[in-house]
Order: sequence, then C-alpha cells, then structure tokens
Amino acid sequence: MQAACLERLRKADKMKRVLLKLSGEALAGDKKTGFDEATVVTVAKQVKKLVDDGIQVGIVIGGGNFWRGRTSETIDRTKADQIGMLATVMNCIYVSEIFRSEGMMTNILTPFTCGTFTKLFSKDRANKYFNHNMVIFFAGGTGHPYFSTDTAAVLRAVEIEADGILLAKAVDGVYDSDPKLNPDAVRYDQLSIDEVIAKKLAVVDLSASIMCMEHKMPMYVFSLNEPDSIVKAISGNFNGTVITV
Repeated sequence: MQAACLERLRKADKMKRVLLKLSGEALAGDKKTGFDEATVVTVAKQVKKLVDDGIQVGIVIGGGNFWRGRTSETIDRTKADQIGMLATVMNCIYVSEIFRSEGMMTNILTPFTCGTFTKLFSKDRANKYFNHNMVIFFAGGTGHPYFSTDTAAVLRAVEIEADGILLAKAVDGVYDSDPKLNPDAVRYDQLSIDEVIAKKLAVVDLSASIMCMEHKMPMYVFSLNEPDSIVKAISGNFNGTVITV
C-alpha cells in the first residue's frame, strides 16, 4: 500500500510543488533551543537538490526552539500565540539566509506587516516567486491566535496547491504511542487521514488533520535526523509514514 502511495512521489509530473514543514525543535539539534547551524546547512543542501531538479518548495517552520506559548500559565493565550508567531519569523529569517548561502534565492511571506523584514502573503505573490525559482518561507503562522503552525502548514499547502506536505520531525514517522516513553511503540508505514483523526494520533493537530481530509492533501512524515531524508522522500526511497486521503 505504501509503495502505491509513493508512486505519486516518483512521478516528476505530479510532484512539481511541495510544502516542507520543519519543526523548530529539530532545527535546534541537540541543543534543544536556538539554532544548530550544521543541521540547518544540511537541510539547505537537501532542499537545493530539489530546487535544482525543478521542484518548487515552500517551507513552514515551527517556533518551538524559542517559544511554546501553550505551556505558559500566566500569559494571555492570544499574546502567547503572538510571541510564537514572531518566533517563526525569526526562524524563517535565519534559515532563509542559510539557504541563500547555499546558492538559493528565497523570500519570506507573512500574513501581517513585519516592516521590511518580510512581504505580505498572497497566492499571486507566492506563485510569482515560485516562477522565479525561489524557495518561499511562510512565516507568522496563520496570523491569528489559537492556530498552530501545523494548521498554517496545511493552509498554505492548500492555498499554493502543493502536491503534498513533507513533515520533517524529530521521530521517523507516526507511532501508536510515544516512542520516547514506550520502547514497544509500533510505527505505521501507512495510514489514512481518517485513521489519524479516529485514533487521535499526534501527527498534526485536529484542525490541520480535518483540513487535509477536506482538501485531499497527503502527508509524508519522516525524521529530519536521517541522512538525506528530504531528498529520499521526494525520490520515493521513503522511510517513514505515508498519510493518505
């Protein structure tokens, strides 16, 4: 079943544009906070291979390496989420510059005005940049509180009509329980989005899962720590969990 799903990835005519979701924690490496430049450079080199192969890449980055507002018990939720949005802007500015150092053209789009740091998001602007072979960073989440970067990633993927979402995480797929807590946790090779919702599996949050289901957006979940994991996902040599729709 997984092989059939991955056939979509192997066909270049069907994989022209992807949305890559990176967790902030994964970019922090072993430090767990801030940036691990070696990790970010490794990601940049992989994305460069995709761009050189003619694949258009949009990127959403979480802000967990700086801030996780939902763990705060004293700050108003709206303000906490706004801090998280700004954390994703910082992440995108940094990672964008590393990408540029590896020879790629980039641009950062946000759903709110951010001075001269970014440009306002619109689908037309995103398509214009894609047509100029740019990697586009979608920062700032949805621009509203109470929505995670998971939801922002799916929203942008739907808006730009991506062929799929690549979820690069700290673990190598979706498990029936937390593999950090349960050494006997079993990894799924393939799941439907309906199963993800029914089993309450922590792939993306519920609103993001429902949006994937409604818009038939497949997801490919894999570990960022595995060598060439992003390139392998695109090439079809996939080690992770395929979430079908």
